[in-house]
Amino acid sequence: MQGQSMDALVLVGPNEFEIQTADVPSPAPGEVLCKVHSVAICGTDKEIISGNFLKRGWPGAYPYTPGHEWSGEVVSLGQGADLLGFEVGDRVAGTAHCGCGYCRQCAIGRYTLCENYGHEDRGHRHYGHYSTGALRQYHNSSIKSVFKIPNTMTLEEGALVDASSIALHAVKRGKVMPGDTVAIVGSGAQGLLAAQCAATMGASQVIVVGRGERLQTAAELGATIVDNSKVDGPQAVRDLTDGKGAHMSIDTAARGTSPADAVQMTRKGGRVALIGVPLEGCELPLQRIEEMDIFGVRANPGTCAEVIPLIAAGRIDVAAVTTHTFPLRDFGRAYETFTQRIDGALKVLVQPNAE
Repeated sequence: MQGQSMDALVLVGPNEFEIQTADVPSPAPGEVLCKVHSVAICGTDKEIISGNFLKRGWPGAYPYTPGHEWSGEVVSLGQGADLLGFEVGDRVAGTAHCGCGYCRQCAIGRYTLCENYGHEDRGHRHYGHYSTGALRQYHNSSIKSVFKIPNTMTLEEGALVDASSIALHAVKRGKVMPGDTVAIVGSGAQGLLAAQCAATMGASQVIVVGRGERLQTAAELGATIVDNSKVDGPQAVRDLTDGKGAHMSIDTAARGTSPADAVQMTRKGGRVALIGVPLEGCELPLQRIEEMDIFGVRANPGTCAEVIPLIAAGRIDVAAVTTHTFPLRDFGRAYETFTQRIDGALKVLVQPNAE
């Protein structure tokens, strides 16, 4: 592949992007080069493309290629990748985080909190955030950030592994127990995936609080739905639980009052998990936090390998939240479809090598 060219989505400024020709990268030691099949657009991509996360260093500079929820096929191996079990032809799902591997956080498995964040010279990567992302025809990634998928999974499903593993991590952080009632704030793709993960982990009732036609998908997936454009969400959850509230709640929106709503709909002594990166400060009702446990969620440490078998077995239906597919040359239309929620858009896939 070395010396060949490829198409890549390139951000040239906030809300400015174009398809450019770039050189196909070579895999460094400990990396694989993959032919990218599908890349899912997520809410974080929207804020990165808009320039809303520039203060966080996402991206660190322009020009820049985003994209961090992806799947593809290994086409070339960097030095040492074969010794660690990778082969040309492997079908893989990619994720965003690559810890340095030797700091204290990495040593205890919390590599998404790597103490060498932002230092690529020390081995850290955050693909699609400050490190080059996957919205290009070929993507080189650390083997720490790709996971083999079985032949029973499609590559379209593989592009949803990252988002699904974050949902699973949130459920595990919140210590969902058999028989629990779990409330999910947000009826987007992340909320729908979290609802499925909660049910898989033993929740007897899952309540999804949101608005619009996305709630219909939640109902089809077996959740009890609350339309908070018509009723007060926290009060509705309490009404559904004999006035007590959910055992555990997950905020997947990270906007406005959603974190506070998650607390308000949780019973005394319950648990709350917070997914997402707020654009601004969010207040929590401290007077309601009576023996509650509040869990921050930072991506998906260790849960990609756990969620892949669940997707392959049909326990988590990622196809239910995948609504649109576009080739890379139509990224503008794909992005508009996602951000404007055209035709009920949830997860929108972009396929860099599609005709």
